[in-house]
Amino acid sequence: QVQLVESGGGLVQAGGSLRLSCAISGRTFSVYGMGWFRQAPGKEREFVAAISWSGGRTSYADSVKGRFTISRDNAKNTMYLQMNSLKPEDTAVYYCAVRPTIRLVTTSDEYTYWGQGTQVTVSS
Repeated sequence: QVQLVESGGGLVQAGGSLRLSCAISGRTFSVYGMGWFRQAPGKEREFVAAISWSGGRTSYADSVKGRFTISRDNAKNTMYLQMNSLKPEDTAVYYCAVRPTIRLVTTSDEYTYWGQGTQVTVSS
């Protein structure tokens, strides 16, 4: 069994920063791609960022480019999302996801395991 636990969400004013973490426990894999998605009320889940196993490849949604940074520490089985210059439209539940692959994975359908999500609320 694989468990993904997100943390670091909260309430922040516009222009502020938050750092999300996603820790993997239980069964682990030799290689795995990881990603962040988010879902705002009344909207579909959308891609935010993804990172390959080595960390050498990353991808971002246009809406967060230049503001968010994805990273990972494979020794700690943990992924991070540094979010700067937050906007009210970034308000959503943020989910981390994992797929046992060496590739960069950017579509939700390809991910195998999901966390429960962490709420991020940005006030104006």
